Amino acid sequence: MDEQALLGLNPNADSDLRQRAIAYFEQLKVCPDAWQVCAEALAQRTYSDDHIKFFCFQVLEHQVKYKYVELNTVQQQLIRETLISWLQAQMVNPHPEKTFIRNKAAQVFALLFVTEYLTRWPTFFFDILSVVDLNSRGVDLYLRILMAIDSELVDRDVVHTSEEARRNTLIKDTMREQCVPNLVESWYQILQNYQYTNSEVTCQCLEVVGAYVSWIDLSLIANDRFVNMLLGHMSIEVLREEACDCLFEIVNKGMDPVDKMKLVESLCQVLQAAGFFSIDQEEDVDFLARFSKLVNGMGQSLIVSWTKLIKNGDIKNAQDALQAIETKVALMLQLLIHEDDDISSNIIGFCYDYLHILKQLTVLSDQQKANVEAIMLAVMKKLTYDEEYNFENEGEDEAMFVEYRKQLKLLLDRLAQVSPELLLASVRRVFSSTLQSWQTTRFMEVEVVIRLLYMLAEALPLSHGAHFSGDVSKASALQDMMRTLVTSGVSSYQHTSVTLEFFETVVRYEKFFTVEPQHIPCVLMAFLDHRGLRHSNAKVRSRTAYLFSRFVKSLNKQMNPFIEDILNRIQDLLELSPPENGYQSLLSSDDQLFIYETAGVLVVNSEYPAERKQALMRNLLTPLMEKFKILLEKLMLAQDEERQASLADCLNHAVGFASRTSKAFSNKQTVKQCGCSEVYLNCLQTFLPALSCPLQKDVLRSGVRTFLHRMIICLEEEVLPFIPSASEHMLKDCEAKDLQEFIPLINQITAKFKIQVSPFLQQMFMPLLHAIFEVLLRPAEENDQSAALEKQMLRRSYFAFLQTVTGSGMSEVIANQGGKDGPVGFADFVYKHIVPACFLAPLKQTFDLADAQTVLALSECAVTLKTIHLKRGPECVQYLQQEYLPSLQVAPEIIQEFCQALQQPDAKVFKNYLKVFFQRAKP
Repeated sequence: MDEQALLGLNPNADSDLRQRAIAYFEQLKVCPDAWQVCAEALAQRTYSDDHIKFFCFQVLEHQVKYKYVELNTVQQQLIRETLISWLQAQMVNPHPEKTFIRNKAAQVFALLFVTEYLTRWPTFFFDILSVVDLNSRGVDLYLRILMAIDSELVDRDVVHTSEEARRNTLIKDTMREQCVPNLVESWYQILQNYQYTNSEVTCQCLEVVGAYVSWIDLSLIANDRFVNMLLGHMSIEVLREEACDCLFEIVNKGMDPVDKMKLVESLCQVLQAAGFFSIDQEEDVDFLARFSKLVNGMGQSLIVSWTKLIKNGDIKNAQDALQAIETKVALMLQLLIHEDDDISSNIIGFCYDYLHILKQLTVLSDQQKANVEAIMLAVMKKLTYDEEYNFENEGEDEAMFVEYRKQLKLLLDRLAQVSPELLLASVRRVFSSTLQSWQTTRFMEVEVVIRLLYMLAEALPLSHGAHFSGDVSKASALQDMMRTLVTSGVSSYQHTSVTLEFFETVVRYEKFFTVEPQHIPCVLMAFLDHRGLRHSNAKVRSRTAYLFSRFVKSLNKQMNPFIEDILNRIQDLLELSPPENGYQSLLSSDDQLFIYETAGVLVVNSEYPAERKQALMRNLLTPLMEKFKILLEKLMLAQDEERQASLADCLNHAVGFASRTSKAFSNKQTVKQCGCSEVYLNCLQTFLPALSCPLQKDVLRSGVRTFLHRMIICLEEEVLPFIPSASEHMLKDCEAKDLQEFIPLINQITAKFKIQVSPFLQQMFMPLLHAIFEVLLRPAEENDQSAALEKQMLRRSYFAFLQTVTGSGMSEVIANQGGKDGPVGFADFVYKHIVPACFLAPLKQTFDLADAQTVLALSECAVTLKTIHLKRGPECVQYLQQEYLPSLQVAPEIIQEFCQALQQPDAKVFKNYLKVFFQRAKP
């Protein structure tokens, strides 16, 4: 072995040595005899360095995994002997190998097992067991090998080919016949031998039993001696979590519904007798989380049995199953309400499925109704934040609670399906009593009742948010709660979670305000003052900006009396804050977008005459235009790059805000009706000079481009005079990304105005092509993937552009680029590239002429060839007859036949012929 290269295996080695070690590994992988050196080093324990031992196993692993078939019988025998002698050495080794080496060795054993077991090494397990016996080190390796084999055979995360899947099934069948009983006996001996003296080995063994139980005969495990031992382990602190998981796997195994019911019931009786159901005595939350998962597994297994029995019409056994389920509900509820969320979360599946059963029953017993109510109260309690939740700096624990809340929401939705009246009454009761005394109640209790009201909106079945019409009792209950919410003054509660929940809920139930519009002013005030947009917390201000825009949009018919007042009150929030004054505005520029959109919606949807709307829109947009001009001048003079960037950002925001106000318009008609065309044309005149600014081009162009997209919708042909000069600027000094973003603008104009913009397209077609190909032909670094991707995207955009031009009926724009025959060299391009494309794809083996998609492609080929013939006439026939088809070795009489079919006036004839032509041409 190259000792120098081996030094590089040490994690502390310098990079040169590490590179050398990697190169050496690659070299050994391809060298036919290198593995033998490694096998010998392992068998004779040549090296004491852990990294070298690991390296030797890696070389062996590569040999077994990829090149085993290349070895002769003697060499294969050598690999087997090497592994067994290494295993024997471990029995007497004074120091056990490191865990990472034991795991790698186990992987190599497992790979060799799946390769050899069915053919040359049927005694694999007996050979290993005869070496390890009950030696604790040997047992450790034996169990690791079993886990590695399980992951090769059964692990669903590993993708197997169909060939490997067949082989794995055969291996499992053979193992069941030949050795599984012996393996199970060995596990029993290991457990019995080590349960009190070596918890690590015992836990490993329990993990193996849990893994294998899914595909071996269950009666080998689910019997008195095994189950009693597992129950014994449930009382030993260091073993009980693993024993719990093992019992879970036993319970989870698919089997006959009646047998499963008996198994679960017998297990429950023993667990209950041993006192495991008295969970209030248990303090170990980690164990309880596993126990909760076990109870969940038992509950869900019984429910699966019940479902199958009902389906099979076995009513007697189905009733027994339901009875068995009902007796677990009290325990389920104790686990659901447990203060530890992991314990509670693990039982939600059983709870959800139990409610699903109740939903299917026509009549609920008093006990079942009580169970529903108990689940409901548990969900309400568990939805509540705890004292430790950090609202200012949400970390992993907070994220886990948010996920847990989502699970509880599913339970709430299911409760609503079982008993909507009960849910509504329960929420109403707790909501009313809490909000009566919100001033003296802790924030989490106030937040959760508002949250519950919010959640009812999705949980209760209804059509299109019509919560306040139809079912009178439901409508009046919700109406009552909403009235309480907006009149109780709870919006002033001094906690961000309550404030946010208040605003989320008023927006969710916006239809309430069409029924009781008298409450709109007080809610608007909450949005506009220190409770909402001027709150001391930035997160609240930001979310409120979005919610406010939704509230105003959904209630725009009711907003008319308040428009002027709202516009006055949000005036300062519309300020474009320039970078130099150091003034920290209340809202970020993203939040301001929502405020501008809201202002636009208020003006456009108002009942004012057009002159008033025009004046209000001008008031909104003029300050932006004035600031824009000043900032653009400053940018032209700015020296410092950082300052240039912040000025460009600010200019971009100004353009973005103006764009956003136009979202209130759906088309030119609405802009005209409001008399706002002129003010937007003024904006265009103000913003377009930014395109000729040589600094911060990317940022400025991007903003102006977006504005132009909007104006094409709002102003239609009034935009057209501005497009040529804007395009000219945007095509200067382009990068791939610039062009990629510019082409959709041209596509939008082309598709919308079609023939109207033909002169403009004629004029800019070649400059655009030059810009595109200049970028595409630029040399790039060989492995610069982002540049390659950008070029690929640009090519796509280019084809989309050509498609838009031709699809808008303006093919002549392309044709006119180079006289009557099209661009210079175009005919040559047609014969060298387009004609072959029509033949090469259909001639491929993979081109399936029976597939509908393929037939579609074939008819496109026919249309293309017909079009070329139409345009080029006899010249096309001559090329096919004398040059192209002979080059494909097509027989002269078939060439003749092909050309005749092509010249038929009916396109259908040629389409049908082409299919026959390719069917014959295929080997």
